[in-house]
Amino acid sequence: MMPLTLAADGQSNIIRHIGGSPEMKRHLEDLGFIAGGSVTVISRISGNLIVSVKDTRIAIDQKMAAKIMV
Repeated sequence: MMPLTLAADGQSNIIRHIGGSPEMKRHLEDLGFIAGGSVTVISRISGNLIVSVKDTRIAIDQKMAAKIMV
């Protein structure tokens, strides 16, 4: 397992674990990040990531991306 921040751009990854506080976990789940789901890093801008999850593009900061293990 590795944090989403280390995933290669354009490669589909399976979410293995969501870390962080209960509030952060709930927020990420509301955005579509659930264990077993697929996530793809589209691009990186100033350390922040644009990812594709559930056919939607979402921008998340590096701190949140580090809590998502793939």
